Amino acid sequence: MKKKVVLITGAAKGIGKAIALELAQAGYDIVINYFSSQEQAMELKNQIEELGVSCLAIQADVSKEEEVEEMFQIIEAKFEGVDILVNNAAIDLSNLFHLKTADEFRRTMDVNVIGAYNCSNRAYRYMLDKEFGRIINISSTNGINTYYPMCLDYDASKAALISLTHNLAVQFSPYVNVNAIAPGFIGTESELDGYDEEFLKEEQEKILVNRYGKPEEVAHLVKFLISDQANYINNTVIRIDGGQMGAV
Repeated sequence: MKKKVVLITGAAKGIGKAIALELAQAGYDIVINYFSSQEQAMELKNQIEELGVSCLAIQADVSKEEEVEEMFQIIEAKFEGVDILVNNAAIDLSNLFHLKTADEFRRTMDVNVIGAYNCSNRAYRYMLDKEFGRIINISSTNGINTYYPMCLDYDASKAALISLTHNLAVQFSPYVNVNAIAPGFIGTESELDGYDEEFLKEEQEKILVNRYGKPEEVAHLVKFLISDQANYINNTVIRIDGGQMGAV
């Protein structure tokens, strides 16, 4: 039986990498999308192939339609199409409010929201033809009601991604389930960088389990949501934040 193919955007490191490894171990064929982290993407590709599944690593800026089209043509030449799409690619240009620019805001929305739209819109063709598909959008509790003015553009993009999730679920029904995951603080390579210890301590105290999350824990949730056990879960947002107070 043909393995299902999963495209994970922004998959060279962090949460995307954890998802790629988790799903490869579960027997899915994997497509790693990356923008600038070529070395990490190639190392991950080798790791995944050692698990006995097929893997592509493709450089593309998901905010650009033409690059997304080229990426999907490469995928279709090898795998026919994408059964499962994980829209994980995101940037966070955190800065003091008065130093932010409209260009930074625009770039954040382009990658985090338009990128997810571009990939979903393109993946849907194959999903519709097969009458099956799963799309998981990686949002954030920042898009619900945890607010940090230094990353208001990121917060706005993650709220927009939740709205996009609901609209795509309606548009792509009944064959494609579209859900969003909203992680809280996850201890990736870069998530906790740049914050002072006092801020991190204060934020950890707001988490009921009193620790930061692990990328692998997000990956476990993705694996469940794309499985047959989750066939009746659609058009929803699932927080994975350790019980982060203020994110309701």
